[in-house]
Amino acid sequence: MKQTAVILYPRFSEYEISVALSVLRQGGHPVVFDGLEEGPVTGEAGLRCIPDTTIDRMDLGRIDSVLVPGCDDIAYLVGADHLFRFLADADSAGLVLAAISSAPYHLARAGVLDGRRYTVAFGPEQRAFLGVFDEHGYTDDPVVTDGRVLTARGPWFARFGVELGGSSASSSTPGGTGPGRPTGSTRPGDLRGALPSGMTRPIPRF
Repeated sequence: MKQTAVILYPRFSEYEISVALSVLRQGGHPVVFDGLEEGPVTGEAGLRCIPDTTIDRMDLGRIDSVLVPGCDDIAYLVGADHLFRFLADADSAGLVLAAISSAPYHLARAGVLDGRRYTVAFGPEQRAFLGVFDEHGYTDDPVVTDGRVLTARGPWFARFGVELGGSSASSSTPGGTGPGRPTGSTRPGDLRGALPSGMTRPIPRF
């Protein structure tokens, strides 16, 4: 079974990927943790993690999706060209790409958001300053799916996790919207067929 690659870098946001990891694990879908470099990685809340491998060593043939958390300051990642190359290659390989909060910045740097709808934590002045976002694709929706690409703002981390992990948590409701879905979010059915497969346990509701 193919895996979901979870990108870890210093000061990544632990809570933003907590539900996604839980949903994937409970669904029986394996994950692999990828660091940007060798060695332990400490998140913004102090959680110390030891990645399984690095993005430079990751075989794209082993994975079907990539999960990218936000962080408390992207300034030190603006020169992470190997991360942007990895994401561009993953997009070219047809993988599902999921990024939350500030992490859509990395997708934009990789060219993944070109011609796609997306959301991101940054306001209009910040997006203009960063100079990598196509304003025509930006939407205020809290969770956005465009083809194989899923983006969300941080407070919607629970819905983001369900969208990535699978659509069964909301497909039981007519129209596929499910209870409590935030206004303007994208239907999980849009990712159906591209999402990680082989889940064996029910996905919890959020």
